[in-house]
Amino acid sequence: MKKITLALTIITSFLFADTIYVSNEKDNTLSVIDSNTNKVIDTINVGQRPRGILLSKDYSKLYICASDDDTVQVMDIKSKKILYNLPSGEDPEQFALTPDGKEIYISNENDAIVTVVDTENRTVLKQIDVGVEPEGMAVSPDGSVAINTTETSNFLHWIDTKTKEIIHNTLVDQRPRHIEFSKSGDKVWASSEIGGTVMVVDSKTKEGVAKITFKIPGIFKDLIQPVGIKLTSDGKYAFVALGPANHVAVIDAKTYKVLKYLLVGKRVWQLSFVHGEKKLYTTNGVSGDVSVIDVDSLKVEKSIKVGRYPWGLAVIPK
Repeated sequence: MKKITLALTIITSFLFADTIYVSNEKDNTLSVIDSNTNKVIDTINVGQRPRGILLSKDYSKLYICASDDDTVQVMDIKSKKILYNLPSGEDPEQFALTPDGKEIYISNENDAIVTVVDTENRTVLKQIDVGVEPEGMAVSPDGSVAINTTETSNFLHWIDTKTKEIIHNTLVDQRPRHIEFSKSGDKVWASSEIGGTVMVVDSKTKEGVAKITFKIPGIFKDLIQPVGIKLTSDGKYAFVALGPANHVAVIDAKTYKVLKYLLVGKRVWQLSFVHGEKKLYTTNGVSGDVSVIDVDSLKVEKSIKVGRYPWGLAVIPK
C-alpha cells in the first residue's frame, strides 16, 4: 500500500509541474525552470537588461521589461518567440496588469512617469507624472486603483484607473521598491530599501497601520534592504526579500511580527510561489541563482544556478 501511495505521489507531482521563468538582467535571457526537477530546462534570448516579467491572465504570453531597449516585449509561451513590443516609455522596470488584462501600468524610472498601455490595441492611453525614480507598480485586486512607488520622492502614488489621475500620495520610508496587495485588497505592503522597513497601509484610509523593522544577528543594519514581498493567500505569512542581507524574512501577516530569517543566495531580489504556495522561489542577483523555500517547514531546500543577475520571476501553474 505504501509503495502504491508513493508511486501515485510521484506520478501526480510530475503531472502538476509548474514552469518558472526567471529574467537574467546581465545575460539578456530568461531561464526556464521545471519545478519538479528544479533544473533549468531552457534558456531564451530576449531584449537588453530584462527585469520585471509577468504573465497574461491566460498564461499564453509573457510580458518582459527590456529596460535598456526602452520597451516591453511580449513573448508567445508556446513558440518562445517575441510577438511584438509595447510602447513602454523610457527605462521600464516594473509593471502590473489590470485584472481583466486589458491595461498595463508601467513604471518609467528615468522619466518620472507611469505609462498606461492598452494591451489589445498596443497604444499608450496616458502618461502620468509621478515622483522621482518610479519603481514599484501594483494594481488592486478589484482593478480600481494602481499604486506606484517613487524611490527618491519616497511616495506611494495612488492612481484612479478610470480617470488615470493621482488621487492620493502616501509618504513612506526611504527608497520604496515594491508593493504587494493583500488578497482582499484591504491592505498594501510596501518595502523601503534604504529605510530598511516595510510599511503596511490601509487601502481605504491610505495611511500606515504598521511599520515592520528587521534585525539579523551578525548582519550590519545598512545591509538589510527590503525589496520583494509575497503574501500567502490565507493571510498567514508575508515573505520579504532583504537584498544584500542575503535573507528572506518570514512575517506573521496578522500581527506583523518577524517569525524567522531564512538564509538564501546573495542579493535576494524577488519572490514567487509555486505548487499552490507550497514552495517559494527567490532570485538572488549576485550569486546568480534561485533559492527554493518550503513554505510549510520554512526551510531553504535547494539552490538552482541560472544566468547572471537574476531579477524577476513568473510562474505558470499546472
